[in-house]
Amino acid sequence: MFDIVKAMEKDVGASTKEFRVDGGASASNLLMQIQADVFQFDIVRPKVLETTALGAAYLAGLAVGFWRDTDEIASQWQKDRVFAPEMSAERAAHVLHYWHKAVKAAQNWIEE
Repeated sequence: MFDIVKAMEKDVGASTKEFRVDGGASASNLLMQIQADVFQFDIVRPKVLETTALGAAYLAGLAVGFWRDTDEIASQWQKDRVFAPEMSAERAAHVLHYWHKAVKAAQNWIEE
């Protein structure tokens, strides 16, 4: 995921300030803190983790006129917790170096 975020930053020509997460994995405080440390920016978790179903409900409500517009829907979003980086940038770079080494090793794990 780190490489994807870096590619997105390159495409838009800007660095990421925060990343909003959702889904079951975002319930893990440890995982969210690791991501904040490795990415070196804030990871923001909403109060409602299952936003796929919520998004479908919002779209249905928008279609039938329950919600006026997307701004009204956006105002429903609430922050649960922000995970800020606690690891130094130097340590994060060190960890990522070894992560990339592990990925390269795994790519050649099975002989054909």
